[in-house]
Amino acid sequence: MKILKFKTNIKCGDCVAKVTPYLDGEDRISMWDVDTNTPEKILSVSGDEIEPHHVESLVEKAGFQAEVLRVQGIGGGDI
Repeated sequence: MKILKFKTNIKCGDCVAKVTPYLDGEDRISMWDVDTNTPEKILSVSGDEIEPHHVESLVEKAGFQAEVLRVQGIGGGDI
């Protein structure tokens, strides 16, 4: 499983609600969360065969931006 972290412009609960159908609709995403309390508005995504560019595309379809910060493998090491 991979854990991907993105810097976003998803600022509030309404913004999270807008991206929810896109991220929930992707079978390769097991879990996701946006920390709107951090300045970078960090989106964390985990899944087996998910790629950063695909998550960025889903977020963009919802009208927001996402920039990959980190990709980790299941053991916590960067990929």
